[in-house]
Amino acid sequence: MTTTQAHARTTAPTALAVHDVTLAYDSATVFEGLSVSVAEGEVTTLVGANGSGKSTLLRAFGRLLTPRAGSVSLRGRPLRELRTREVARQLAILPQKPVTPAATTVRDLVSRGRHPHQSLLRPWSAADAEAVDAALAATRLTDIADRDAAALSGGQLQRAWIALVLAQQAPVVLLDEPTTFLDLAHQVDLLRLVRAVNAERGTTVVMVLHDLTLAARYSDRLVVLGEGRVVADGRPWDVLTPETLRSAFGLDALVVPDPASGTPLVVPLDAEHPAPSR
Repeated sequence: MTTTQAHARTTAPTALAVHDVTLAYDSATVFEGLSVSVAEGEVTTLVGANGSGKSTLLRAFGRLLTPRAGSVSLRGRPLRELRTREVARQLAILPQKPVTPAATTVRDLVSRGRHPHQSLLRPWSAADAEAVDAALAATRLTDIADRDAAALSGGQLQRAWIALVLAQQAPVVLLDEPTTFLDLAHQVDLLRLVRAVNAERGTTVVMVLHDLTLAARYSDRLVVLGEGRVVADGRPWDVLTPETLRSAFGLDALVVPDPASGTPLVVPLDAEHPAPSR
């Protein structure tokens, strides 16, 4: 294992881990013997070519996919042993294509994020309303909170689902391609919000992104997946190397400092745009 793949972990406790798992759909095995752990308080992004298993791993972390072998743990406890409500209080997940309920306002949709915190002995409270209002404000949806969610644009609806996740106030959040349907300005706004939630609440975030430059700017750690294994794992500058990009994506590219953030900026190369001569 290389230094990059070994990636020196912080002393923070482990929020999520898969150990020696086999993940498969019917007869198609995606991973076999895979082990990945995520430290508390980190923003970790899974990247890789299409079909590399990013969403598959995220589904395993979120108990949406049961491993054929191996184990998954949430904050040090076997995920399979936790009750559904207990998992929902600790872990929020935004899947790739969530189904929007019919005849539901934006506020009602976001309010569903509070369901894990309610019971017969603990009905809807002022704290729940405050959490929903804060999530609507953070995603700039307050002005359309009473609109039918089904009538929203793709970008607005994506923000409503993200607001639901925020309202859930779970210490661990999984986001599967959260920037889908968002233009570049709203992608940046969303990822800045993710970092703010991470900084202010200490929320552990694991997300799947396709844009490598944005992933590098807004993540503490990148895990590159490909060919049923972890290709590279570490800080963005350690992971996004020309060698890794060629291996995992079949992409020839320069990696230079982003002039705005200092994080890695991936510049694709081709026959019409070769690397500049030194």
